[in-house]
Amino acid sequence: MTQPVAASAETCREAGIRLKRGELVAFPTETVYGLGGNACESQAVAAIFAAKGRPAFNPLIVHVADLAMAQTLTVFSDAARVLAARFWPGPLTLVLPRREATGLSDLVSAGLPSVAIRMPAHPVARAILLAAGCPVAAPSANPSGRISPTSAAHVADGLGNRVAMIVDGGPCAVGVESTVLDLSGDSPRVLRPGGVTADEIAAVLGCPVDYAPAPVSGGALLSPGLMTSHYAPGLPVRLNAVEAAPGEALLGFGAVPGATLNLSPNGDTTEAAANLFAMLRALDTCAYRGIAVSPIPVAGLGIAINDRLMRAAAPRPDGQG
Repeated sequence: MTQPVAASAETCREAGIRLKRGELVAFPTETVYGLGGNACESQAVAAIFAAKGRPAFNPLIVHVADLAMAQTLTVFSDAARVLAARFWPGPLTLVLPRREATGLSDLVSAGLPSVAIRMPAHPVARAILLAAGCPVAAPSANPSGRISPTSAAHVADGLGNRVAMIVDGGPCAVGVESTVLDLSGDSPRVLRPGGVTADEIAAVLGCPVDYAPAPVSGGALLSPGLMTSHYAPGLPVRLNAVEAAPGEALLGFGAVPGATLNLSPNGDTTEAAANLFAMLRALDTCAYRGIAVSPIPVAGLGIAINDRLMRAAAPRPDGQG
């Protein structure tokens, strides 16, 4: 099993070299840990899908080291340039029309004419991407549909026998995946809420931004994170709970007496987002029969937290959990 190695200039260079030659490398971003592969090598991209057990119709986010690389891969509108100037590097993914003859594997966008692309802010991710010198497809480094990893140990636990290298850059600061904003159509729409809110985007663009998860298009999804059941622990999840039922763990938010763990005793959604996946993992044990979750305000980062929790609580396609 592959064990995490501490991030350093040397290990970041090694990780970049491994990515360039088609190996899979897990590395930290400010949102969650990503499972990276060379986005121009179909064999590497296919290995990502195989390692995660991910459906082929679920596209991947392409990570780039700089704006110049992003503009060689996608067609940037004025809105995209303004948003990139404000939020990149950072937790915002843009879905943009794909340029022709980019060298990107068709697998990264599930055959669609658009590409989901972002520039991460984490210094370790940036060092690795610069060392690789190529666009890197990198979904969350966990088995498909399960809880996203916010530490290197989480990656080793879920995919330790599927990756060539795991670079440990410490816990992820944001804790939920990037916001995905579709700019490939007539008007901007948030497909997946995340670390940048729709209100923040609207303030920059000077126009309303819809939250409208995309329907399946020709069998493919426009964005990652749109599966009905996703981010799920093995135990069933019950939302908006006032207290735990017998045998349940209680994941609190705010002043919740008797909470097994508390996302944020002070009711801070930023703190809650950073703790969400790690605490779900900690409670996902045979000591409980389920996980009850306190209500969380649907505002700011609370929108992203509630999105992840609703998908975690959704019926599982395989009937398990």
